[in-house]
Amino acid sequence: MAKEVNAVTAELRESFGKGAARKLRVLGMIPAVIYGHGTEPVHVSLPSHRIGLLLRRTNMILELDIAGKKQLVLVKDVQKDPVKYIIEHIDLIVVRKGEKVQVEVPVHMTGESFAGTMAAFDTKSLLLEVEATDIPENLEVSVEGLEEGAQIHAADVTLPAGAELISDPDTLVVYVHTPRGEAEEDDETEVITAGTPAATPAE
Repeated sequence: MAKEVNAVTAELRESFGKGAARKLRVLGMIPAVIYGHGTEPVHVSLPSHRIGLLLRRTNMILELDIAGKKQLVLVKDVQKDPVKYIIEHIDLIVVRKGEKVQVEVPVHMTGESFAGTMAAFDTKSLLLEVEATDIPENLEVSVEGLEEGAQIHAADVTLPAGAELISDPDTLVVYVHTPRGEAEEDDETEVITAGTPAATPAE
């Protein structure tokens, strides 16, 4: 599924530093910087409520309106307050339609493995090279019916058309195992069974 391109009005800013950033956040704005393609960094402020909603998804592409000029950007980094979890600053990279970028795309697991086993992630995202305006929201891997010991590697994951895997193809993504508690219970059952004396035939 391609990423939506979301329109956001940005305002140029000329005041910098922690004090200026605090004032912006009080006004419901988030400081951000735009860079890339050899251009000079552009400092802007973005509406915090709308940005907060959009950033619930990864690798978001924004179409900024900066003083009437349109600019496509990719959200590269979001800095949050570790205590209040509010967005403090955003780094944005200039992108162009048709241009390819390298992004980490989360992996989503579907289905259920064989009864009594559990499927677990070893790697939760893969690095892909894709068109900037066609970044998938996630990559799906099915574990339906897989038995203990089964493994899914990066090379096994189906990629969307036009996407190229940058992560090592041998990267372990998902593995299937028997939960430790259940395995121990099975062992105890075997020991008890083996140690139970055979029934003596009635005379």
